[in-house]
This record gives sequence, C-alpha cells and structure tokens, in this order.
Amino acid sequence: MRYPFAVAFVALVLPVSAPAQEVAVTKGMPSVTVETDSGPVEISRIQDTSNVLTGEWAQTSRACPPFCIQPISPAEGVTTIGELELLDMLTDPDAVVVDSRVTPDFQGGSIPGAVSMPYTEMVDHLAELGCEIDFEGWDCEGAKPVALFCNGPWCGQSPEAIRRIIEAGYPPERIHYYRGGMQVWRLLGLTVTGD
Repeated sequence: MRYPFAVAFVALVLPVSAPAQEVAVTKGMPSVTVETDSGPVEISRIQDTSNVLTGEWAQTSRACPPFCIQPISPAEGVTTIGELELLDMLTDPDAVVVDSRVTPDFQGGSIPGAVSMPYTEMVDHLAELGCEIDFEGWDCEGAKPVALFCNGPWCGQSPEAIRRIIEAGYPPERIHYYRGGMQVWRLLGLTVTGD
C-alpha cells in the first residue's frame, strides 16, 4: 500500500510545464512588417530563449582608436533613438533608414528595410534623401526624416556620415541616430537580412 500512496504523492508535487511564452518586440507587438525592395519582411525577435551572440558581435572590446565609444549625440540638433523608434521609422513611408557602414558590412547582414549609403559617400546620396543641388551646394528644404546606424556604440561611421551631411546643408532636426547599431540590434535578437 505504500507504493500507490508514494506514486500519487510524487505526481502531485512534480512541476507542470508552463506553456512557452512568445518573445515579442514589446508588449502587444509580436513583430513589425516593413516594406523592402524585395517585398515585405517581418521583423521579430529570435524565439529561442537560449540564443546567444557569437563571433564579432559578442566582442566587447575593440582597440580605440579607431573603435572608440561614441557620444549619445553626434551633433547638435540630432535626435538619438532606440529600437522602437527605429521600427516606427522603418514603417513610415516618408522616412529613410540608412545603413551607413561600408558595403561589405551591409551585404553581410543589415536591418530589413534599411538602404545602403556608406558613410564615405553620404553627401553623394543627398538627392535620394530629398535635397536638391543648387549653385551653392545643396538645398535641403525638402529633406526627408532620416535615421542612420552603423555597427554599434563603438562605431564612428554613422556619426561621421551625420556630421558630413549636416555640413553639406542637411537639417539636423530631421536626422535620427540609432546609436545601438547592428550590435545591439543583434543582441536583442531582431531580424537581420541574410540570417
């Protein structure tokens, strides 16, 4: 008679598995769909809760210079944003999200919906951002809201691009800086092109 009681007792105290919870972007927002040149792409977070960063994205220390921690704002008047604000800009048809890294980095994986405009060529792309060439340089009265990012808080490519386009006449109040860049985007398990 002891065994049936012991078996019944054990069955009562064993934990019951809880249903798996979805890894959402934020409460009430499981994912965001953005339009890209290749069609719509759903941005979500990796659902595997044991996923970890590996390779270069897990590296915490890089030689400074050139890989020095960047300031929160790369220039006066520029707004620094986080992931949720960047997702809003990705779904805004009037805004442009720019991956200002060099082309091989962009081709190795980027934020869906971002366009490649390497930091060394940013001024050459001002017409695509709503500026018009005039006799004295650029007229950026019709400039679009733009967000720039690069590899992470230690990457100087997007801050340099921002300073260059401001110098060329782009209004700083229309510029947003996603300082977290690809490192923080990947750290949060968000969708990356090519992955």
